Amino acid sequence: MKTIAQQLNVTDFPFVIKDKNNNRIYYENSDGYWSRSEFDSKNNEIYWENSYGTIINNRPKPTPEFTMEELVAKLGYNFKIKK
Repeated sequence: MKTIAQQLNVTDFPFVIKDKNNNRIYYENSDGYWSRSEFDSKNNEIYWENSYGTIINNRPKPTPEFTMEELVAKLGYNFKIKK
């Protein structure tokens, strides 16, 4: 698989892509090492990975939604919700 710089025939390194908030979302050097990041709406880095296979994933986890029937099936018994 080709890196982004290889796909674009880039020869001037380091190759950097920034988003509209000036966050570095992609970096690549002349040795083929690369890293990429994702940022949330407050410019907090929530995801980072590199060409060595290191991944740091701090993306928010979605809150699961269940019906009462699904909860009963998961827990294995009936229950009531207190108010």
